[in-house]
Amino acid sequence: MVIGVDLGGMSAKAAILQNGKLVGKSRVETSAENAVNETAYALAKLCKMTAEKEGISFDNISEIGIGSPGVIDSRSGTVVSWTNYGWKDVPLAALVQKYTGKPTYVSNDANVAALGEAKYGAGRNYSSSLLVTIGTGVGGGIVLNGKLFEGYRSAGAEIGHMVIRQNGELCTCGRKGCFEVYASARALIRITQEKMQKERKSAMWKYAKTLDDVDGRTVFLAAREGDPAAEIALSKYISGLGEGIVDLVNVLRPQAVIIGGGISAEKDFLLTPLKDYVYPRIYVSKEYAPLEIVCAELGNDAGIYGAAQYALERL
Repeated sequence: MVIGVDLGGMSAKAAILQNGKLVGKSRVETSAENAVNETAYALAKLCKMTAEKEGISFDNISEIGIGSPGVIDSRSGTVVSWTNYGWKDVPLAALVQKYTGKPTYVSNDANVAALGEAKYGAGRNYSSSLLVTIGTGVGGGIVLNGKLFEGYRSAGAEIGHMVIRQNGELCTCGRKGCFEVYASARALIRITQEKMQKERKSAMWKYAKTLDDVDGRTVFLAAREGDPAAEIALSKYISGLGEGIVDLVNVLRPQAVIIGGGISAEKDFLLTPLKDYVYPRIYVSKEYAPLEIVCAELGNDAGIYGAAQYALERL
């Protein structure tokens, strides 16, 4: 039995992976104000609490896997850099192992989420899959031939920061035209707001009384009504998301692209136009090398599944 931990800026969640299912789900609060040792000790307590909650002796836990934000040297289990917490070269795996006595492994949270979806979620029927997670930015992970691809020193798979439009809009990373500038939830909100300002009679105003009320669902709700302005805004967003996916598919050629994040709740209303954009543009036809585009299935549990699976594979 393996414990998977999903470490976040405000909380950490954990569960035991047993026979392909998560049991004993537990949660603790986390904070950037806490010292590194405090956070590591809290994670150790969380792991023990998880086993106790399920009535399992902690002695029966074989290892621990952690998905953490930031740049991670997964070989050593070190958080090289996590800006939100101000962490630099934090030996997280070693600290948690010291407090638990269990072999502990750490990888990037987006990478382990991709592994979780690949093994237990929407990618379980494919040997190679790509997770595109849409949130404030665009993150993701790559699983090729059943193995997580992390790149040299675990520094790869930063799919949000490939340029899809040279000299395009400025990204938070300092470059212009990055994928996440056009495909993130923040981009979707910006595109919606811009169209609403031009189309004062759009049904989008029914779902967002002010521009500050706009969220990722606004354009979808209005488009479902057949609102022309919403349909145009959504098409613009799909083109940005689709363009990045086409590039990734042409390089990696997975069997499946998995869309994660809140936007995945739109299901076919998102997938149908996205497929219409992607399929005609990929270099090798999907008839020769079949490609599926699907929505993620594990939701907030993907990171826990993936962290546990990562520990299993490392052991």
